[in-house]
Amino acid sequence: MGISLCKEPNLENPILVASWPGIGNIGIIAVDTLRGMLGAEEFGEIEPWDFFYPRRVLIKNGILEYLEFPSSKFYFKRAAGKDIIFFIAEEQPTEGSRIYAEGKKAYHMANLVINVAEKFKCRKIYTSGAAVSLIHHTMKPRVWAVPNSERLIQEIRRYENAVLMSDIEGRGKQGNITGLNGLLLGVAKKRGFEAICLMGEIPVYLQGLPLSYPKASKSVLEVLTRSLKIEVNLDKLDELDQRVQRRIEEFYQQIPLAIREQLDRLRHVVYDKPVGPGPITEEEKKKIVDDVEKFFKKRGEGE
Repeated sequence: MGISLCKEPNLENPILVASWPGIGNIGIIAVDTLRGMLGAEEFGEIEPWDFFYPRRVLIKNGILEYLEFPSSKFYFKRAAGKDIIFFIAEEQPTEGSRIYAEGKKAYHMANLVINVAEKFKCRKIYTSGAAVSLIHHTMKPRVWAVPNSERLIQEIRRYENAVLMSDIEGRGKQGNITGLNGLLLGVAKKRGFEAICLMGEIPVYLQGLPLSYPKASKSVLEVLTRSLKIEVNLDKLDELDQRVQRRIEEFYQQIPLAIREQLDRLRHVVYDKPVGPGPITEEEKKKIVDDVEKFFKKRGEGE
């Protein structure tokens, strides 16, 4: 059990773009949108038996017909003179009560993805996810980038609207990436592949909501397509974002006024630098985060 290929396409040093669901489904929306726009063709999957329980069992005429599992599929497409492999999974494998993928199952799945990269001689790997940030939902999200090779740093610094996670003010040149979108980066490095993780910013007060955040998916896709030198029309994401923003505004109005007034100050902060009245100090940033956490805790207890 492991990888099942229904065909073996003839690919020339392809690029692998992989993503799993995560906060705001930022990465998977970006990657799956690009796959759909390019019309990539399915050619294989990671078999689910070792990673997931069935989502449901279908019984027809009194007989069990099949078990439905989350899918983890590979696609390929030639675009702008280059071959691209997409890996898109519907779920991250978890163990016990853990929220994010880690442990043996996650490590095994990451290695299976890299096995495909190795088989087809991929030259670079991209993953994508979310970066929880102290921004306002009306702002254009930046893309936090983490490479697994020092050689890629200058390339990333050329990307418009992207910033190295280690360059972000207040992070002490450190950070971490939870789940498989980060784990794959490490496994790729261990096995000799250059890789970059692109993470779209999502406001800290939206990270716990059951909503996608296509505004950040668009930012990720803009950076990714520039890097791949592929031109695509992103109107579809704009339309999705407009629908989601209406729901976000409805939720935003439920936040107590005192907290909302603090969050509104984030509208005047661009790339950690205040452009409106009065700078936001680190102490004030901490208070905003603490107040938001208390609000969600109280809201959760009420529900």
